Amino acid sequence: MKDVRITVMRITEYTDLMEEYENPIEHACMMKLNDSFVSKNGDIPKNFCESAWGSMEFFVKELASGRGDFYNGWMKNPYSAMISCNDGFRPVSFLLEAIQ
Repeated sequence: MKDVRITVMRITEYTDLMEEYENPIEHACMMKLNDSFVSKNGDIPKNFCESAWGSMEFFVKELASGRGDFYNGWMKNPYSAMISCNDGFRPVSFLLEAIQ
């Protein structure tokens, strides 16, 4: 199995949607730009957001198993994927890369 590096590439906040629909909560997202995590054996990295993991687990497991080329040429590097978490108020974009 390959390791998979997960890097925070972008964090977006839709404050207008938060103000209108979200109940105020503390520490909704602990991710920071350029944070990097490593998945070993396709497992969730320590201290990683479980909600974000739910959005990317399939892709991480595929990359860890040596597969890739999602959607027939979607990514320039076929052993990578750009995945967002499913938080509609503050989506985070993650770059997943199989590493040696």
